[in-house]
Amino acid sequence: MKHARGVVTRCVAVCGFLFAAGLFWITPPADASAQTGADCRQALALGLDVSGSVDAGEYRLQMNGLAAALEHEDVLRAILSFPKTPVQVSIFEWSGPRHQRLLQDWVSLTDRAAVLGVANRLRATLRIQADPSTGLGAAMIFGQRLLSQQNCWVRTLDISGDGPANTGPRPQDVRHLAGFDGITINGLVIGAGDAKSDLVAYYKELVIHGRGRFVEQAFGFQDYEEAMVRKLLRELQGMIVSQVEPDGSGDTTTVIRQ
Repeated sequence: MKHARGVVTRCVAVCGFLFAAGLFWITPPADASAQTGADCRQALALGLDVSGSVDAGEYRLQMNGLAAALEHEDVLRAILSFPKTPVQVSIFEWSGPRHQRLLQDWVSLTDRAAVLGVANRLRATLRIQADPSTGLGAAMIFGQRLLSQQNCWVRTLDISGDGPANTGPRPQDVRHLAGFDGITINGLVIGAGDAKSDLVAYYKELVIHGRGRFVEQAFGFQDYEEAMVRKLLRELQGMIVSQVEPDGSGDTTTVIRQ
């Protein structure tokens, strides 16, 4: 057993490099669908900030940036890697507590045409007048309600934003509601915040939630597409590699799970 554990330990660095490079793929457990009763491996709800701090050009950069990110070849490969257990995606925009607009209802991304259909829908989306405030907590509740409709192996709420909440329920209160059990909330921060707040720190401390949670950053709306590609790849590849030391022996074992 010690030899086997040693082999696994030595693999950690190599496997980590291959995974980061997009060259290391792990097939989900054969019985995962039977265990959960689900026929989809991930439900991904994406919420886009359209509050008053987002101007018309920045709105367009978000819509077109997400569309282009979905069409990125590495992202397409990740989405379509296990066609028998596809990814389900839903997309909404949010601003004040009463403005959450569903842009794309749940759709199963079973092939390239389905992904391109979502991208084309985003590019054709026009902005409507909305509450200019930033109701981040209400957006999280809306995303949770969407995800409650899905029974996938993993359920992820992907929230993009360029500022802290300034109205409605507080994110730090919302994320601990019972409905968020089993949901991972990740953040895509646009910009760095202002003199009064570090936006990345704000999202890390008060917004993100659940297993494998993380914050990605776009330094401006011009960087949104690239940041979204990084974020989607990290979410869609979705494997957790952790190291544990069983029985205090000092031998390290690698555990890989979906």
